[in-house]
Amino acid sequence: MLGVVVGVVVVATTVWLVTRPASTTTASPSDTGSATSTSTEPTTPCSYPAAGTAAKEVSAPANLSPLNSGTVDVTLAFNSGDVPVTLDRTDAPCTVNSFLSLASQGFYDATDCWRVTDADALKILQCGDPSGKGNGGPGYTFADEAAVDPTSTATTQTYPAGTVAMANTGPGTATNGSQFFIVYADSTLPPGYTVFGQVSADGLGVIQAIGAKGAVKNVQDGPPSETVTLTSVSVPEGSLDGTGSYPTTTAADPNAVPTDPGLETVPSEAVPSDPATEDPTTGDPATSEAAPTS
Repeated sequence: MLGVVVGVVVVATTVWLVTRPASTTTASPSDTGSATSTSTEPTTPCSYPAAGTAAKEVSAPANLSPLNSGTVDVTLAFNSGDVPVTLDRTDAPCTVNSFLSLASQGFYDATDCWRVTDADALKILQCGDPSGKGNGGPGYTFADEAAVDPTSTATTQTYPAGTVAMANTGPGTATNGSQFFIVYADSTLPPGYTVFGQVSADGLGVIQAIGAKGAVKNVQDGPPSETVTLTSVSVPEGSLDGTGSYPTTTAADPNAVPTDPGLETVPSEAVPSDPATEDPTTGDPATSEAAPTS
């Protein structure tokens, strides 16, 4: 299901927009930077292939096997107040690793959040582009990780207030970059946006106050009516250190004897398939043609 995009045509760039289902009128969060990446089979738990031109000089994460358990507490300092966020390494280790890396290099410092929405089913603040236009990224991309409910086959899901997730240019396209969105009231979106953090109760109040002021000209989707600047992101010392514990896979030995009694007697056609792997249509975030201007 394609999302309906509200905005101005952007030529020769990609906009990361979070898009709602087609029955609605406001685009969902998507990252609109130039994020065409080459699909290759990664040999490490995390992979950050180069894509497009970075909106601000920065290096891709050096640790490709980051810690994948526990949480990390960071603080997003906005010009209107501090927003404490707890990042989830367990479900989104590669995303958290990228966010911490960018933050530690000052990528997010003094950047304006370029988008706020105030539709009935979509209430978000979108940040993370140093250009402030929605088409900027870090010069690399990475794959999707944790959705709100990875087991669901529904075309839409509720993203609770306080959710912090990555914007992208489409489901399954490995186009996560630097742009992220904060949900300030329960919102309905297609599944697949990588959820990697949760805002504290006090921090949510800061974001809700921004949302209450709406966008310029009182539109439902556009630049905030008052400039919203992410002045800095506080990252704990040593948060990028450490190596996670990941499962390893090895090629099957054709001469190996089955260890599961009776397994060798089961005809291959009798093995049940997993419907979840059949890629049901779950709805698309916005495509690269449109995005609100700043």
